Amino acid sequence: MSPTETEHQREGPSMPASPSEEDLLHSNLVPPGPSRSQRQYERIGEPAGTSFFQTLIHMLKGNIGTGLLGLPLAVKNAGLVLGPVSLLCMGFIAIHCMKLLVKCSSHLSERVNKPFLSYGEAMHVGLENVSWLRRLAPMGRWTVNLFLIITQLGFCCVYFVFLSDNIKQVVEAANSTTWDCQVNHTNQTEVGGQSFDSRIYMLFFLPAFILLVFTPNLKFLAPLSLLANLVMSFSLVLIYYYSVMNIQLPIDLPKIGKAKDYPLFFGMAIFAFEGIGVVLPLENKMQKPEGFRLVLYVGMGVVTFLYISLGTVGYMCFGDTIAGSITLNLPNCWMYQIVKLLYSFGIFITFALQFYVPAEILILPMVDRVSGRRLKIALDLFMRAMLVIFTCFLAVLIPELDLVISLVGSVSSSFLALIFPPLLELLTFHTDGLSPLVVIKNVVISVLGLIGFITGTYIAIMEIIARNNLPHNQNLTDHFMIQ
Repeated sequence: MSPTETEHQREGPSMPASPSEEDLLHSNLVPPGPSRSQRQYERIGEPAGTSFFQTLIHMLKGNIGTGLLGLPLAVKNAGLVLGPVSLLCMGFIAIHCMKLLVKCSSHLSERVNKPFLSYGEAMHVGLENVSWLRRLAPMGRWTVNLFLIITQLGFCCVYFVFLSDNIKQVVEAANSTTWDCQVNHTNQTEVGGQSFDSRIYMLFFLPAFILLVFTPNLKFLAPLSLLANLVMSFSLVLIYYYSVMNIQLPIDLPKIGKAKDYPLFFGMAIFAFEGIGVVLPLENKMQKPEGFRLVLYVGMGVVTFLYISLGTVGYMCFGDTIAGSITLNLPNCWMYQIVKLLYSFGIFITFALQFYVPAEILILPMVDRVSGRRLKIALDLFMRAMLVIFTCFLAVLIPELDLVISLVGSVSSSFLALIFPPLLELLTFHTDGLSPLVVIKNVVISVLGLIGFITGTYIAIMEIIARNNLPHNQNLTDHFMIQ
């Protein structure tokens, strides 16, 4: 799900790096351009920038991942009617907040005479724009960067859990898997024989992830990243097909879910919508940045449609047996086992792209402090390995896919996608005579994000504690997950 903007190796105010998948991938694929003082294409465009279609593809790529596959369970938590309606409302709010971020960044960059400001820099300059908050400007920048790190490491934890759950099903059901895709509407692939804890599979993948993040340059992963996008798209088509063709009629599902489960819906939904980090880098790299607003509307319109449609049909197909990822509900036949393998491959490659963000923010400053090329390389590889081990450790502590998604979404995505952008608009235009309606609107969005953060985090933590206290067999039955 969602990469962020880069602040590394830029001229301007002294601000720490905050790189992104999009920035890092582009920076390694596009030849070095003119100096920063000459690069005005962010506002006037140049041939080296991305086209409308390329930017649209990157927008879709930055918003579609594991979060999409968890939305059927999110709809279950909210209800068959309330869930899709809430996703639609959240989509409108998310698009609006993305537009606010682009608007504020452009306005503030002109004020400080820079062609581009990243998310962290925009918050820094925005706080400096208010005299009595000026001393808090560095703290605001670091707060944004902190939530970016939490979000990206959270994505990596989700990838550990996702891969372990899906590969576990494929491996342990291999002996009983056939080419006959019978519709049984069960919650998961039937596993015959001995079943191992999913944490063992996480440890099995750990060396592979460590070797993956040792890749010295993201341009080497570009072909694999393209292949990953293709196989994930193909897998989604098959998942849609199965879900639509096997909806059970009549549909007798609750229209409105339990109130105590709605915060879990919020966390999973905002986790899926948290693609705000790709907005500024993509706008910055367009040939014609003035066309980015159309990219935003079209791209996020498609994303919102995918979220609502898969969340709804997935829940209608599997009902109360829906798992933390809809792939875990697919039948025990080779076609859909291959779907799990293909999507898992895509997520595996995406891990390196998501990992680059916290690695560049946390590791690069430490490496720059040592001298000697060999020592720098050794320290860089060591720190990368330790950071991957740390994410694996967190995933082992919480091996529940739906709860990891909800917790990450509630803790960090709510701040980046809902709370910070409206506050940034208030900081940016506070001297320009904002209307009372605009102020009220921004305060309401931020307060809703804050309420979602508090309630979603609390409920997710309580659910994690409750599930860990359940007997192993009961946990399998009650939560439809093979652990």
